[in-house]
Amino acid sequence: MSEISSPPKINTFLPKGFSYSTWAELLPYFEELKNREITNLTALQNWLIDKSELEAFLQEDLGWRYIKQTCDTNSEEKRNSLHFFIQEIEPHTANFTNLFNKKLLNSPFLNELSIDKYGVYIRGIKKEVEIFREENIPLFTEIQTLANEYGQIMGGLSVEVDGKVLTFQQAANYLKLPDREKRKEVYLKINNSRIAEKERLEDLFDKLIKLRHQVAQNAGYANFRYYMFDALGRFDYTSQQCLDFHKSVEQLIVPIVEKYETTRKEKLGYERLYLWDMDVDADNLPALKPYETGEDLIIKTIDCFNDVDPSFGKVIEIMQQKGHLDLDSRLGKAPGGYNYPLYLSGLPFIFMNSAGNIRDMVTMMHEGGHAIHSWLSKDLELTGFKNTPSEIAEVASMAMELISMEHWDVFFEDSEDLKRAKKYQLEKILSILPWIAAIDAFQHWIYENPNHTREERRIEWLKTHRRFSGNVLDRSEYPEFEAYSWHRQLHLFEVPFYYIEYGIAQLGAIGVWRNYKLNPEKALNQYKNSLSEGYLKTLPELYKIAGVKFDFSSENVSELVKFVTEEQSKLA
Repeated sequence: MSEISSPPKINTFLPKGFSYSTWAELLPYFEELKNREITNLTALQNWLIDKSELEAFLQEDLGWRYIKQTCDTNSEEKRNSLHFFIQEIEPHTANFTNLFNKKLLNSPFLNELSIDKYGVYIRGIKKEVEIFREENIPLFTEIQTLANEYGQIMGGLSVEVDGKVLTFQQAANYLKLPDREKRKEVYLKINNSRIAEKERLEDLFDKLIKLRHQVAQNAGYANFRYYMFDALGRFDYTSQQCLDFHKSVEQLIVPIVEKYETTRKEKLGYERLYLWDMDVDADNLPALKPYETGEDLIIKTIDCFNDVDPSFGKVIEIMQQKGHLDLDSRLGKAPGGYNYPLYLSGLPFIFMNSAGNIRDMVTMMHEGGHAIHSWLSKDLELTGFKNTPSEIAEVASMAMELISMEHWDVFFEDSEDLKRAKKYQLEKILSILPWIAAIDAFQHWIYENPNHTREERRIEWLKTHRRFSGNVLDRSEYPEFEAYSWHRQLHLFEVPFYYIEYGIAQLGAIGVWRNYKLNPEKALNQYKNSLSEGYLKTLPELYKIAGVKFDFSSENVSELVKFVTEEQSKLA
């Protein structure tokens, strides 16, 4: 039967201005969806839209609780607000979500839904039902509560430099100074501060591993790795392809990074190259200063995005007007950066820890790309259509880093500074790949060997890290820093197995940028068309719409690396 063409009704499921303070106030809306009789295709579509409205409301409520807590980790009130949702709301919604999924899959009108529109969504729903276990609900609550402790621990860390108490991000600016002894002093302070928390972080991680392994076993999986591949909806590639990608990075990228480090060592004239030598300009030029304050970063980002596409600049401008940007680093703020899509209002929120350097500027380009993705997909009919997998979401952000690079004169008026900034960016997009491979390979080992000891974990990390680190940098003076360097990667604690996506997407982003250099208008249209699809298509299809291949084979890695190195040579 062909799909009925009459449009589904406008979202009006929840009362205007609805709010709640207890689960009991939400329960009637879940019960209504559970008990509603669905008598035809249009009724099924309308039920999906009402369900989606409820999901979007809760997603945005959780979003604001999380945003406020990460912006101020010292606030007990904000922490309790987030924990209330995790502990008092989510355990109830999880059971209903499974009931709703089964109601959809058992509907006699399911097969009348358009495959083109609903196919990918239904594929994901089937997998959710397959892996759902009621006994995992309290485990997820405990896991999420524990994972939030990581941000609280890291957000509370600081160092004192020259009589000033600084966040790690602020202190990192000292690592760009020509004064080598000062760089070493600050580097040691940052890492000693982190190492001081190693036992708390190790305790936390041990608890998370145990709980995650139990989740996997409850769902019938041998280990958490296999469980997460299904839970993340990795329908379009396998764990073996990830391992093959690790090997490609080891063989093709690590030697390039070693050349970068050798050149740096020679330019600086050092007998040994240490980690505190990696951020200073190799030619002893002053550190690049693309902006002065968070406000200046916003203004320049709007100008830069306007040059790419006026609609992009408008999105950042609206976010600024609505207070959806928190950019400056400060004490008590959680580490990292993110763009949080808010599905109900459609306007995302960008959180980051800027301290006035080029890395922060690139982070803003990155998170701005996510924001554009959120904006372009905001009008899709169902919340599930907007919940895009990271493999394409990170193309949105990483491609924006590279596309925007063609307009960085907004940040760097001096042509030589602009050239330096581009060199920095091209080196970083390749040099980050070994770290991505190391973190992903480490996760595979962790969850395939869930009963390992801390000492075994330390040894495995060192082995993995050195596999992807080359032999130029000297880490021998402070071995403990290397042994626990993975502690700084929040994904391991908060979002396990979310990291290989950065490597896969980096290849897609390079492809988008290559297209942009050949034909800006066509490439930009392809980019926007792909992002506007949300998750209505498979990953290979979304990549194809963007004008690139979903391919992280050694052949494609080699081809794209060749393009990047050719572009680097033009800047010499």
